[in-house]
Amino acid sequence: MDSPSSRACGIHAARLNLADYARNFGDAHAPLNRAQALIEAERCYYCHDAPCTTACPTGIDIPTFIQRIAQDNNRGAALTILEANPLGGMCARVCPTEVLCEQACVRNTNEEKPVEIGALQRYATDAYFAKPGAPLFTREASTGKRVAVVGAGPAGLACAHGLARRGHAVTVFDANPKPGGLNEYGLATYKTAGNFAQREIEWLLSIGGIELQNDQRLGSDITLDSLLGRFDAVFLGLGLEGVNALGISEPHLPGLHNAVDFIAELRQSDPVRVPIGRRVVVIGGGMTAVDAAVQSRLLGAEQVTIVYRRGPDAMSASVVEQRWAQTNGVTIRHWATPKEVIAVEGRLFGIRFAETALSDGKLIETGPSFVLEADMVLRAIGQTFVAEPAGAAIALKGGRIRTDDDGRTSLPRVWAGGDCRYGGRDLTVEAVEHGKRSAIDMDLALRGISASAGTQQQLEKAHG
Repeated sequence: MDSPSSRACGIHAARLNLADYARNFGDAHAPLNRAQALIEAERCYYCHDAPCTTACPTGIDIPTFIQRIAQDNNRGAALTILEANPLGGMCARVCPTEVLCEQACVRNTNEEKPVEIGALQRYATDAYFAKPGAPLFTREASTGKRVAVVGAGPAGLACAHGLARRGHAVTVFDANPKPGGLNEYGLATYKTAGNFAQREIEWLLSIGGIELQNDQRLGSDITLDSLLGRFDAVFLGLGLEGVNALGISEPHLPGLHNAVDFIAELRQSDPVRVPIGRRVVVIGGGMTAVDAAVQSRLLGAEQVTIVYRRGPDAMSASVVEQRWAQTNGVTIRHWATPKEVIAVEGRLFGIRFAETALSDGKLIETGPSFVLEADMVLRAIGQTFVAEPAGAAIALKGGRIRTDDDGRTSLPRVWAGGDCRYGGRDLTVEAVEHGKRSAIDMDLALRGISASAGTQQQLEKAHG
């Protein structure tokens, strides 16, 4: 529960009644029912060489799975989805479809509304998970090879599943008490209601051949060298553990928190028990900022403001996410950067911001400043890769692990993917593709087959 110091500065839990919490932290968007799904599926043109499939980072055959929904074949639809994306249920909930597959939908040419691909994907996967029946996938014969996967987030889980399908024995190590990474600890509760992240992982692990070891942190409990001594290959799906600072003096005050920690606490607690301020300021412009701000409102904060140093077009949160925040009563202020944390008698009072503008392509402060009063401030200005646990020998680029297109790092027998890998867009669906593609390449390497020399049959199986 909230501490006496938190309560003194206006931060406390249980601001709402129980019915409000149940409503606020249930499913944000109602899933399609059968009639709605069938009607929506009929809107699809079932394009040949469909641009929506090309726009999907995991290459899901979207026209095929939608056609199977139209045929009332939900199991077949789920097979098409999960074949390409073993975390397709979660991605249907959190993927920014509005800037990926749905933006590419040909319906946008003559109509204002694309096919609701994300909603249809959720419909098919939810129907399958509700009544899975016989397994969709089975393991190949054991190869006798052992692979270590470090990180049980989207990239690591996708890699583990792909390797297990191909007959390798996989051990997944994760620093957290529960698997899931971002899907379990980093997404808004209303996006993943009903403990869906763990239910999907339970299905993913059911293929067999995957051992999960929690509370195992790279650099302390395990080392990369020790893993290379015990396993035939290693995949690093480490995510981003560091959090950027504001770049100004940050006194130790109740109410000054990292947004990722706030979201994780909310995901792992009863919302009734999570303290929130009356006036909350969230600094940042991404999806984490939106998730933190909206959930602050849903916890009962009276005034919530997102402050971003540039304009709306530069925000990494999509237009849909920005509108979602505003619909939920969040104010978004652009063109301002934090300059000073203001405390009064040891309590957080607010943040002073300087107004900003672009000059010759560079962000500058224009002089005028303003103060936003707040008893809670959440930093959401990005995360960084912490390289030390992986060791000094692994090559980096731009502060993240450098790999080739298949995830191979500078170290032999070591692959990497997800947010820790250089060059990505920090999307769940892209992390899944990294893990899936690395599993394909690792399998070929473990079998002593070069990708260029692989037979067409092997490549078709690998990409299947």
